[in-house]
Amino acid sequence: MTDLQGLHAVVTGGGSGIGAAVGACLLAGGARVTLMGRQIEKLQAQRVLLGGDVAVQTIDVGDEASVKAAFAAVGPVDILVNNAGQVETAPLHRTSLALWQQMLNVNLTGTFLCSREVMVGMSERGFGRIINVASTAALKGYAYVAAYCAAKHGVVGLTRSMALELARKGVTVNAVCPGYTETDIVAQAVATISEKTGRSAEAARAELAASNPQGRLIQPKEVAASVLWLARRDSSAITGQAIAVCGGELM
Repeated sequence: MTDLQGLHAVVTGGGSGIGAAVGACLLAGGARVTLMGRQIEKLQAQRVLLGGDVAVQTIDVGDEASVKAAFAAVGPVDILVNNAGQVETAPLHRTSLALWQQMLNVNLTGTFLCSREVMVGMSERGFGRIINVASTAALKGYAYVAAYCAAKHGVVGLTRSMALELARKGVTVNAVCPGYTETDIVAQAVATISEKTGRSAEAARAELAASNPQGRLIQPKEVAASVLWLARRDSSAITGQAIAVCGGELM
């Protein structure tokens, strides 16, 4: 597991959930890893858990100045995993403009800003991997999360455009699209369902898992394994793809 030896990987939203699992997977693959996020305490705790060659850097992915400062601080990046994301639920007719813009800012604009910071350097060095953690919401619709779905659909469009622009530069750009995954976001969804419907947490979890033909939630390490595959040097022919990691929910 040393295919990534000598490469520097940055993972946004790296303090927990999918981001933490991705950081662990890339580290095991031989990469030097920088975890980025807004909460330094979570990042530092994750660095202790991982051990090895791991650095941390605070960032607000939706703020251009913060993104520029963060990437200037960490130096050249060979692998970028745009994992930072946020979900808020509301029926469309109750979705405020502020909520709409927040979902686009974190989930879509953040991917754009971070990718823009690394793509020139990757092109000049003739190697790079940009992997965007989207969602099955990037490939289908879900009720009550229209802003989130719109943002994640945008991530897939951005992925495809960047892939074409960078295709001759030795840089690949792909998206992984997890279904409901065992993370804080799903825990929040379970709590919301329970609060609004009166159902137990177990029933709410079962409802989310039912969308997966395997009848379960995806595990963060399963998403991380797909990221690792796309990050490998020998995955150079895979670009512009949106790969569903969802147990057959989408085919």
